Amino acid sequence: MNKLLLTVFISLLFIVITAFSYLKEEERSAYIQQPDVAFTVPVNVTDDAIHIPSYGKTYLGFKEAIGFKESQGRYHIVNTLGYLGKYQFGKSTLSTLRIHNIDYFLYSTELQEKAFKANCSYNKWLLQDEINQYSGITVKDIYITESGILAAAHLAGAGSVKRYLRSKGNGKRIIDAYGTGIEQYFVKFANYDLSSIKATKYPTL
Repeated sequence: MNKLLLTVFISLLFIVITAFSYLKEEERSAYIQQPDVAFTVPVNVTDDAIHIPSYGKTYLGFKEAIGFKESQGRYHIVNTLGYLGKYQFGKSTLSTLRIHNIDYFLYSTELQEKAFKANCSYNKWLLQDEINQYSGITVKDIYITESGILAAAHLAGAGSVKRYLRSKGNGKRIIDAYGTGIEQYFVKFANYDLSSIKATKYPTL
């Protein structure tokens, strides 16, 4: 009799454990598949507080550093102002790159990576004179580099970078909607080797 009770008890215990594991797996899957729909970096979280993978001062290191700064590396993000994806593209920039299907863009990691590279190529073409003229010099105590220029263009647009450099930093302060100044990008993303990025007026994806 005792053996029978023990067998029944073990069988019931096995059923309970199996059911619990199944429910936890369902819960985990639901969490993974749920897309992010808004993103704001918590004000008390800094880059120093989180481990950021480093790929050196290469193009890969540059784009991953930008991606982390913009969205903490998350692809399926739309922020409170409607900027999209890992690199937080605006719809007007995507339109310039001939990307019009926003839903597809948001869920295509490959397209987002291609768009970032294409945008770097386009900004490098737009800012080729500024890169040649200002790289290697100091503007308002900020050492200017090609990668800093392209990062600042990603934040504020090529036109804003032109205005900042041509005014030697003495014009109206250029910040984004969240208060990030263009100077921060000149400094934070300086000295990356972006020689692999070719200046192109009509970049392809």
